[in-house]
Amino acid sequence: MHCGRDVSAERDVNILRVFMASKQPITDSDTADEAVRSTCDDASICKRFATSKGYWTDLYIQYFVRQTGERKAPEINRGYYGRVKGMNHLLDAFLKKTQCDCQVVNLGAGLDTTFWRLKEENIMPKKFFEVDFPMIVARKIHHIKTKPPLSKPLIETHSTDSLLLDGHSLDSDRYCIISADLRDLPTLEDKLKKFQLNPDLPTLFLSECVLVYMTPEQSSKLLHWISDTFHTAMFVNYEQVNMDDRFAQVMIENLQRRQCNLAGVDVCQSLDSQKERFLSTGWESVNALDMMTVYSMLPQEDVARIEGLEFLDEKELLQQLLQHYCICWALKDKLNLGWWMISYFLNPSPLKQCSLPLQLLSVFFQTTGSDEGGD
Repeated sequence: MHCGRDVSAERDVNILRVFMASKQPITDSDTADEAVRSTCDDASICKRFATSKGYWTDLYIQYFVRQTGERKAPEINRGYYGRVKGMNHLLDAFLKKTQCDCQVVNLGAGLDTTFWRLKEENIMPKKFFEVDFPMIVARKIHHIKTKPPLSKPLIETHSTDSLLLDGHSLDSDRYCIISADLRDLPTLEDKLKKFQLNPDLPTLFLSECVLVYMTPEQSSKLLHWISDTFHTAMFVNYEQVNMDDRFAQVMIENLQRRQCNLAGVDVCQSLDSQKERFLSTGWESVNALDMMTVYSMLPQEDVARIEGLEFLDEKELLQQLLQHYCICWALKDKLNLGWWMISYFLNPSPLKQCSLPLQLLSVFFQTTGSDEGGD
């Protein structure tokens, strides 16, 4: 599926002039939610480290995140591997099912590089949207403006000699970044309309450890608005689960020490509670798997490859981490596209249920500084 178009050299020069002319100091007047915003850096640093070790390929994260000298535990690297591969599986299946005649909205996108991966693999949707806090959006736009490996793919998918670009928004034919607070639905809706999000087009919403920082009432309103507005839609959510045991309590206490409050943790008590949040907000069907199950369903040849990259001393810790995260996907299929077939269908390999001393868990969470044990 080919989604790109050639552009003239003159148009490229004009667009680059826009990039250069719009350079300005990065500012952010919104000082709230600083601890939550910091999880963006945690996730990006962990992903950069895991890719440097060879867990998966990401050619673009190096332009957003500097490599640090701090090592990440093998459990964290494998956890992120499962997270990235699990989310990408459903995203790519959606694009294939719609033949790219769709749009994607990444809520709380942070410094995510999915747009560039899809451009590289020629499986781009009609338009890819990202939404996040103004401060994070400003940082991301700054990186794009100042680094040609990031700006060139965007230019190659743009058909005119101008694009909208300022400190807190970027809009081109195929890619759009919007600064907004997901708890402020009227503003979010106005901005998405302004940048031509089409409610009649099949739409995939992505969310990774985002809804958990909203109260259940706030996330419910967001999910209800999406289900009411988009009649053919899919929502894929990566988040905590099984948050009613001692392991989860250690995780929560670790986050609280960093002033991160999981305002929506009540919805993360079980797979059933995760599914119910969608069924109660107008979605037709929903599935959910914990990450230990997803990990066991990934292509086992590649799993064997990444498990050979680093020695894992505490396999029980990895399994408990995976048991406390999940991927939940909800559907509305008014066009009868057969989206119920989008799932994980490989034969799983069995994973042993294990437990780990709480003292070791506390030490682990205090030393990782990672959102995979926190975000």
